[in-house]
Amino acid sequence: MIRKIFLPFFIALLLYACSSKSTIDTTTVKTVDINRYTGNWYEIARYQHSFEKDLVSVTANYLLRDDGKIRVVNSGRKDSLNGEYDAAIGLAKIPNPEDPGKLKVSFFWIFYADYYILDLDTTNYSYALIGSSSPDYLWILSRQPQMEPSTYQMLVDKAEKRGYDISKLYKVPQSEY
Repeated sequence: MIRKIFLPFFIALLLYACSSKSTIDTTTVKTVDINRYTGNWYEIARYQHSFEKDLVSVTANYLLRDDGKIRVVNSGRKDSLNGEYDAAIGLAKIPNPEDPGKLKVSFFWIFYADYYILDLDTTNYSYALIGSSSPDYLWILSRQPQMEPSTYQMLVDKAEKRGYDISKLYKVPQSEY
């Protein structure tokens, strides 16, 4: 009896959850020169998550390995620009060369997460807008620790047009240069 009552309730709850889930545009860039993309990036803004809790002066460094995979080192300082250094080392890959803007990144064994390059300065590789298949992850990256306000606003506007909740963006304190 309980199963007969519970099953329709569970199905209704599941349908509600799926229908109320916000939708985002996860279209990625069509071309990426991975050699130009590698190197050091500064985290200008992000959605807050437990894995970056209290981190400031955050950088992501990408290094192309001989096997075609990418070594990832995400680092930052705890609580302040002079705080304790913290780093996580991971691995990224491009599963489908026909879709180079969709990467997979792992910081824990065989568990990979989506890393979508949503927007990229393909001329100078000076900024990037990064998301995921989920609306819960968003980053604005720059080659410099400070970003021109007009460039930042352009990327925020693009994120909002894609359906991201820009009110959740946290501007990451960075050192000057």
